[in-house]
Amino acid sequence: MKTALELLQSYQDNIRTPAAAAALFAEDGVLELPTVKAHAQGHAAIEKLISGLLAKVPDFRFKNFKVWIDTPDKVFGEYSVEALVVDTGKIYEQTYAGVLIAEGGKIKLLREALDTAAAARAFSKD
Repeated sequence: MKTALELLQSYQDNIRTPAAAAALFAEDGVLELPTVKAHAQGHAAIEKLISGLLAKVPDFRFKNFKVWIDTPDKVFGEYSVEALVVDTGKIYEQTYAGVLIAEGGKIKLLREALDTAAAARAFSKD
């Protein structure tokens, strides 16, 4: 059974394959980014959320993973992204802070915070 840390690492490794990333979640698992009002529950909704992001930022991938808290069922860390936003031609530079709660070897909740100003700059057409 995967630990919370192993699940977060697998999520990051599979982010460019939405179905594989979504499969890491429990049937009623949740991926949420409350600062941008994104909330997806269940495999199909999580896959759709990730696919939508990849449509806008095809080279989206996580790097520079730092773990701050690590227990078998909870992990908290920071990780970054630097990739081109196709619609704006701008680079999306972001550091996420994510907490993952695992249950039964699956992701029950992955809640991520991000710098909304950096996101707005990258995604705005100005």
